[in-house]
Amino acid sequence: MNAHSKNAGAGRDRFQAVRRMSPSLPDFRRAARRAATIISLIVVLSAAPGILQAAPGGVSFSQSAASISAYNFVEVTVHVTSPDARNPFIQASVTGQFAAAGQAPTQVNGFCDSSDGSVFRIRFMPNKPGEYTYTVTYQQGDFTKSHQGNFRATDGHLKGILRVDPKYPWHFVWEGTGQHYFWNGTTAFLMMGWRDDSVVRGIIDRLSSLEINRIRVLLSGRAAHSFWGEPIVPTGEFQPFLNVWAAARPTSIDNPGFDYRRFNIKYFQRWDRMLKYARSKDMTVSVIMEWNDSEVHPAALSEDEKRYFSYAAARFSAFSNITWDLGDDISSFRSLGWSHEMGALLVEKLDPYHHLGTDHPVDNTQQDRTAKWFGFTSFQEWHQPYYPWMLNQRKLQAATGRIIPQVDEEYGYEDHYPNWSPNFPDGQSAEALRRAGWEFSMAGTYQSTGETAKRGTGVWPDTGGGWVNGRGDSSMVMLRGYAHMVDFFTSFDWWKTNPDNSLVTHGDFCLADPGKIYVVYLPMAGSVKVKLEPGTYQAEWFNPRTGKKTPLPDAEGPSWTSPTAPDSGDWAILLQKK
Repeated sequence: MNAHSKNAGAGRDRFQAVRRMSPSLPDFRRAARRAATIISLIVVLSAAPGILQAAPGGVSFSQSAASISAYNFVEVTVHVTSPDARNPFIQASVTGQFAAAGQAPTQVNGFCDSSDGSVFRIRFMPNKPGEYTYTVTYQQGDFTKSHQGNFRATDGHLKGILRVDPKYPWHFVWEGTGQHYFWNGTTAFLMMGWRDDSVVRGIIDRLSSLEINRIRVLLSGRAAHSFWGEPIVPTGEFQPFLNVWAAARPTSIDNPGFDYRRFNIKYFQRWDRMLKYARSKDMTVSVIMEWNDSEVHPAALSEDEKRYFSYAAARFSAFSNITWDLGDDISSFRSLGWSHEMGALLVEKLDPYHHLGTDHPVDNTQQDRTAKWFGFTSFQEWHQPYYPWMLNQRKLQAATGRIIPQVDEEYGYEDHYPNWSPNFPDGQSAEALRRAGWEFSMAGTYQSTGETAKRGTGVWPDTGGGWVNGRGDSSMVMLRGYAHMVDFFTSFDWWKTNPDNSLVTHGDFCLADPGKIYVVYLPMAGSVKVKLEPGTYQAEWFNPRTGKKTPLPDAEGPSWTSPTAPDSGDWAILLQKK
């Protein structure tokens, strides 16, 4: 082989070697296409918010009414055609503001009301009659569309929002009418576990007829496995899983697989209907955001948790008949610092109308009692007697320099839990709890009780549920005694009185607006000697067990001794200056 042939062969060998190390032309083209795809993906991801939230097909607005009563709300619905936000709860928003002429505008957030992002809503609740204008803006990435409108608010004599009375801050007043509110509450934690709206309306009707004006209801939560020993069994009509988020396993107690970035629209819509019906009955609802018996929670102070609070506030704040509760038994799974931050966020920032808020700890010392957002206490104190304990709470609150109403919302569920003290062997009976209600009232404080659950749910006779889910029947009579108490106290200006047992015989209780009103409660009957300001007072017996009033001869100050009570039961006396 000559030199030229050797060089040519070497060249071919080098070419083959390079070819073996290099892709073929088709392979090269495929690689080029893959590279182009990767580059395109990088471009898409770098512009993700804009691309994923591209402009929808169209956005239009509609208004629920041209005229409403003050403390009702106008709802503006935002209709999104061909929605393309992958998660409308995060990637789209509705905001707005409204105002009467000459007033500063109120800023309001709207909420997504469809899983595909085709419907959003925003609600405007005026607190005075007048002509109002509003602006609503839908935003999705760089796309925005705004709408302006107007409505009229009339004086429909709705009671409005519950407030602390600025003149008598141990007590409550309706903002709309100025009427004072004698708090008479009950607990129905899992009421929204009933599938049929008619059952929920029936619960509200029954409790309203018994003069209950407040219900504690869980928004989010699920029952413990044993239902606390009560005869409660899930059925087709009642399920104890209150899923505010989309859930992969909605009936699982400890592993529901929540998607904290998406809300369960149908469940929230049921709450809308419940709150609207409760409002028609002047029933306030404590919206309890979460509770300890739920085994799954968003992380404390996480974006998921704050998104939940934001959504609830946007959805429910326009209902005048709510108060907020950060959580039941909250101190067992959240800190006092958490309560301070989340309470201020919910009541002062997210809720444009600043409804009253509280939380409900296991440890009653872990309450944010001096904070602006904190509107009233929500204790749980199970140990009798309640009267001296609540008097002490008033003293502790006064010592902070900020007086707010004192409420014990968990002191007794009829027929439930062991007896706490040998001195009170029937401590959870209907009669014992009725008497306890008088102790709270005579201390110038308030209470929320709970009916027996022994009538059962899913267990014969399957007509009850009581404090667990709110349902009751005609055999459950405890709240009738509380209704008599409500009738008594609302017959005079109870909010002007303060506890002062120095005016009566030892062992009896007294509330007084000296020289005007004296209320005496005799838990063990007998007679009582009352120190009065000079003057003549109209007097009457009141039977707390029957609600019957019996006139007494006029009482004359400065000292008056009552006749002996008509029987050995508990009695009350009302003295009012003529």
